[in-house]
Amino acid sequence: MALAAAAAPLAMAGVVVIGNGNLPRLDDAQVQKIYSGKVVEVAGVTVAAVNLRSGNTVRAHFLQTYLNQDEEKYTAYWTVRRYIGKGTPPRELASGAEVVNFVQTTPGAIGYVEDADLKPGLNILLRK
Repeated sequence: MALAAAAAPLAMAGVVVIGNGNLPRLDDAQVQKIYSGKVVEVAGVTVAAVNLRSGNTVRAHFLQTYLNQDEEKYTAYWTVRRYIGKGTPPRELASGAEVVNFVQTTPGAIGYVEDADLKPGLNILLRK
């Protein structure tokens, strides 16, 4: 039982939206528009959003916390958008470390990671 209690805080770790150094802080509405493909530019910079892979618990937490959606709704949304020619979903990466690397090395990149994956120098765009 003590082991389960110790693991609980890890399961509830926060998810933070990070971006390349050339992006400004964002609000909830901007993050929602970027991840729904409705905004492709912020402060004159073309954004390149990335997701973690489907089934990842951090992705599920991000979708719920920042987009108020679950995996099924988000996938269905992008299936329709792609079908009607309104874009493609953000690229998917395998891990928080890959997200951090992509964001740091790609101008306009935006992604999300758990608090535990944060490292000094990351540009935090939004934290809940």
